[in-house]
Amino acid sequence: MQWFSEFGITEIILVSSFLLLYGLYIVRTYRLAKRLQTNARRVWIKFALRSAYFSLLIIALMGPSFGELIRKEVKSVGKDIYIAVDLSLSMNATDIQPSRLSKVKFELKRLVDNLTNDRIGLIIFSSEAFIQCPLTYDKGAIYTWIESLKTSLLTTGGTDFAQPLALAHRKLTDTTEVQKKMPQSKMLILISDGEDFGDETEQMVKKFEQDEIRIFTVGVGTKEGGKIPFRDNSFKRDVSGREVITKLNSELLQSIADQTGGRYFEINASTVETNRLIETINQIEGELMDKKQLDVTANNYSYFLFVAILLLMADILFTVNILRI
Repeated sequence: MQWFSEFGITEIILVSSFLLLYGLYIVRTYRLAKRLQTNARRVWIKFALRSAYFSLLIIALMGPSFGELIRKEVKSVGKDIYIAVDLSLSMNATDIQPSRLSKVKFELKRLVDNLTNDRIGLIIFSSEAFIQCPLTYDKGAIYTWIESLKTSLLTTGGTDFAQPLALAHRKLTDTTEVQKKMPQSKMLILISDGEDFGDETEQMVKKFEQDEIRIFTVGVGTKEGGKIPFRDNSFKRDVSGREVITKLNSELLQSIADQTGGRYFEINASTVETNRLIETINQIEGELMDKKQLDVTANNYSYFLFVAILLLMADILFTVNILRI
């Protein structure tokens, strides 16, 4: 016989409580019988009956399984997804409250929470790119890394899309993996305000297109733009001393997504398309990540529960005079 749960602290507490309370009841009954100078041996009839259905209830709670073993195959199907987050200074702009990056962090947690059975990795970039978290099923680790995102993690200024694209492409096409996954089971989510100052972005996008790896882009910001908070409660200025206004460049992000068979989504002051992104990714066919053979038996707790209920009804319907007077 196999059990759904072991005899643990919950069962110990229940059994101990039953024995303690019923023991006190028996002691009280015998003291009363002694005062009345009568016999109280029939108290053991009720004790035996109640012990029987209480024991059956404990057994049912533990979930006994017996009978013929059924062999089942359990498959885990998912995708490998890298998320590249722009950490250039322009992501501190406040045209989206409280800031572009703060909004991205909030939406990223929702995104990760809804990507079930998928391995997720995190890339941070500005003019350089780094793996912040390798591909993992551990959502707790991903949440921790997302919460730690801030523009000060990268000291270089400007934005170069070619850097995160090259890094993600190298990781997603790593041929040292035991199993070569289908192209549609690999993808990149590129999150940025779209301001790209690199020269090799187009070349890297073509590599994704050739390897049939989709890039989903998320534009963060507004067309009107916003100022970039800088040190000493001031705003960033250009070489002429004028305050810099950073605006969303959706055209470039749209082009990258279209060229690789992905889609473009936007987060601005009035629209948040995270739900559409989640739905789109979940509709894409995943790849078999793991397969296990498990021996399964049916949980037969209902038999024990049924008998316990019958004994409980008998206890209620048939009375026994505990004391003879």
